[in-house]
Amino acid sequence: MLDLTSIQVILSVISGLIVGFSLGLIGGGGSILAIPLLIYFVGFDHPHIVIGTTALAVSINAFLNLVPHARKKHVNFKKGILFSIPGVIGVLMGAELGLLTPGNKLLFIFAILMIVIAIYMLKRKCINVAVNPTHKESYAKLLSIGLLVGFASGFFGIGGGFLIVPGLIYAGALNIIQAVGTSLVSVGVFGVVTAIRYSLNGDVDLIISALYIVGGIFGGWIGTYYASKVSKRLLTKIFAIIIILVAIYMLFMNLTAFF
Repeated sequence: MLDLTSIQVILSVISGLIVGFSLGLIGGGGSILAIPLLIYFVGFDHPHIVIGTTALAVSINAFLNLVPHARKKHVNFKKGILFSIPGVIGVLMGAELGLLTPGNKLLFIFAILMIVIAIYMLKRKCINVAVNPTHKESYAKLLSIGLLVGFASGFFGIGGGFLIVPGLIYAGALNIIQAVGTSLVSVGVFGVVTAIRYSLNGDVDLIISALYIVGGIFGGWIGTYYASKVSKRLLTKIFAIIIILVAIYMLFMNLTAFF
């Protein structure tokens, strides 16, 4: 466990609130800020602990959000589990590689991923209604995509929802609402497995994770409330630009990793 100052306790809750707010406001991609917030805002200079800790927090938040989606019958548990089974193998592979990668190199690569995610968010179309799927289901593609997304989730300690949702639409023949609900199964499973693997190395802090979750719950409520009151497309663009700016800062701070 890391020694927390009272200020860091408050900042951890605020960080969780920011992540939860962004997730409630614009959906997938919000948790990408969890890691840089803990490192550069709260001030924890332990990349592997931060990754393991945020993986646990993101996982629990995913399972909490899964309940209302399941009640509304937005979750296809069969396809969610099928996606998750090979994904767990990918998570374990990714986590092993992540633990072997020096912290500054991991953050440098993570910053590049953030820019890729931001560009995807800027280009993707915002769909808020349940439309009929346009792709045929393919269990082979579902399993292979699950493996790849699981690897990325384990390596970076991210939920991977921004990758899981299009994967479920493309290979699982689900509409957007079903894909979002079903993705929470995999996000939760991937996060738990990542956290367990990192905890075996002592790289998970339960207190920080709990603080993040508390902040995330309240932030999610606030974000969800305002989501229907402002342009979601505009918010997504603004958030993507923020991600790019944070990523550029991370690249600059970790230039010595490769140069």
